[in-house]
Amino acid sequence: MEMERILDLEGRPSRTPRLSLEESRALLKAMLFIRTFDSRALTLQRQGRIGTYAPFTGLEGIQAAAALSLSRSDWLVPTYRDTGASILFGLPLVEALAYWKGLPDSYRAPEGVQILPPAVPIATQIPHAVGIGWGLKLQKKEGVVLTFFGDGASSEGDFHEGLNFAGVFKTPVVFLCQNNGWAISVPFHRQTAAESIAVRAQGYGMPGRLIDGNDPLMVAEAVREALERARSGEGPTLIEARTYRVGPHTTSDDPRRYRKEDPAQEALGDPVERLRRYLLREGAWSAEEEEATLAHAREKIAQAVAELEALPRPSPEAIFEHVYGDEPPIFRQQKEAFLQALKEAKA
Repeated sequence: MEMERILDLEGRPSRTPRLSLEESRALLKAMLFIRTFDSRALTLQRQGRIGTYAPFTGLEGIQAAAALSLSRSDWLVPTYRDTGASILFGLPLVEALAYWKGLPDSYRAPEGVQILPPAVPIATQIPHAVGIGWGLKLQKKEGVVLTFFGDGASSEGDFHEGLNFAGVFKTPVVFLCQNNGWAISVPFHRQTAAESIAVRAQGYGMPGRLIDGNDPLMVAEAVREALERARSGEGPTLIEARTYRVGPHTTSDDPRRYRKEDPAQEALGDPVERLRRYLLREGAWSAEEEEATLAHAREKIAQAVAELEALPRPSPEAIFEHVYGDEPPIFRQQKEAFLQALKEAKA
């Protein structure tokens, strides 16, 4: 299975892209916006203003192309690394930041924006996505479900169970694997002996596509075709988008301990730069437009940060809420001891 690509590293197309120049401009603007957000969120974490954060720089082409391809009737089922896609699909910036600050009522999308909370346990979101897709099919409702996952998730039982079920029942789901080469410190060659994740789709009775995830035009085309296939009742598609995780797994990770110079990064290039070069060559982009786009992004993000820091902090005892319906004795004892310690500390 050869990796599909439209743009080379210099932004030269091998064929006419499916996206128009106007759509490609909108895509680049979206990528610049979420890259700016990612950089700002990382700074906020380093300043102690939010908690642990999972950066996604380098994956903007996948997340933006996928999010902008969805319609309002569709569902997005993200992981913890898909903040960019969630924002572009309609999650307010302050809600995204509040999640990483640990506020319990965060990540709430406006009515009509169908996003699940980000899944932190690896691959657990895949059966959830299949369940939503099956529900849509049984109820004869419009909509397709797109779920992200990483290369490490392909080693989990949830991956097999979800794809097997989706293949049998032809659920309208697009499985989009962001294969960034590393599951924390575990390299991809330790995940599977198969040549790719995409080739495994054959075992589940669905099409599999291996694409260059740092080619935003290729991602948009593959996702749109998978969405169309699902809408027409033909069932799920597995897309493996090869990309590269530029930063750490999370802000608590130090990739220098396990990852040296990696030829994969050079081979795939920067998705923002590749699309920028394409649009400049076509006369559809300028330095002035880019600066205006970045200025707009910085303004919106600064406003969201101000809103975030104006939110009330949860009380310390909130950590005990929404854990058990019926509290077991040991839990009640821990809660009482904690509350007593708080009381003594304030005395």
